[in-house]
Amino acid sequence: MECRIGCAACCIVISISSPIPGMPNGKPAGVPCANLTADKRCGLFGKPERPAVCGSLPPSLDMCGTTNEEAYAILSALEQATRPRGSAASSHQPITPPAHYQDIGETSI
Repeated sequence: MECRIGCAACCIVISISSPIPGMPNGKPAGVPCANLTADKRCGLFGKPERPAVCGSLPPSLDMCGTTNEEAYAILSALEQATRPRGSAASSHQPITPPAHYQDIGETSI
């Protein structure tokens, strides 16, 4: 499976606790990565400065589903399930893709 252009769910939905380029304190859940380009691609893809955590999330049906909406729902549930105790987990709302996002098929980034 390859990434769907325009999805970017893994670059938006999940939190990253380690520093990443442009986000020295990590990335909160629901916040687009600072390295996400205007066309929703990873600006660090294939570069040595791309964080290992990002490279450890290859696209898969279990993580991405078959649509952008499924990807957001799956990753939102995973983010909720792995949130540390004592955080705002109880008030966490699922993160959904903006209405202008469209599935445009599978394409590599």
